[in-house]
Amino acid sequence: MARNMHPEETERRILDSARRLFAEKGYEKTSIQDILNDLNLSKGGLYHHFKSKEAILDQLNDDEWAVASHLLDELIGRKDMNALEKLRTLLVSAVDAPDHLDLVRSQLELLKDPAFFTANMRFWSTKLPEYFLSIIEMGVQDGSIPTTYPKEAAQLLALLGNYWLMPCFYPADRDELEHRIRCLTTMLNAIGVPAFDEALISQAVKGLTALMPEEVAKSV
Repeated sequence: MARNMHPEETERRILDSARRLFAEKGYEKTSIQDILNDLNLSKGGLYHHFKSKEAILDQLNDDEWAVASHLLDELIGRKDMNALEKLRTLLVSAVDAPDHLDLVRSQLELLKDPAFFTANMRFWSTKLPEYFLSIIEMGVQDGSIPTTYPKEAAQLLALLGNYWLMPCFYPADRDELEHRIRCLTTMLNAIGVPAFDEALISQAVKGLTALMPEEVAKSV
């Protein structure tokens, strides 16, 4: 058998195919065979790179986090923006990126599984707040985020943004979702973190509406 001289290319093809199929069918409804058929690849060829469908999803999520971390590093180094502008850029990257939203939507059914939900909640309550905290603390220093609650604000953004605002946990139509986002905006403003302006509120409503269950989305 000829040796694959470009294993990284095959791995990327597998990930690209899986991401697209997960977005189209949902993670749970996509089988390994679907991916193999899409790529005209043997099982051995796929399992050489990924031991399971779960491993493919883990890699896709790791890649998403790597992109987010790279954006954070890039923003921290920029001198042409204040910290509030940088924070808003981070938030826009979460709510106005179709590929990211497709990947999130493909996993929503998995959140019904207690182990998967617990793993996500652990991430939202530990690692993700640190992501926001670095920028919020910069804002305290440059005066653009005049809060005395930087740690708590980071936790609010991470936990409420990924749990309370999510229609899969708290069903809402578009108007109710906007009202909820404006409530979070009011809370953040009250502690000196004016993260959401009107443009970002509009983007958040649009992005989170895309995560609504199909039966709710069709009615709005």
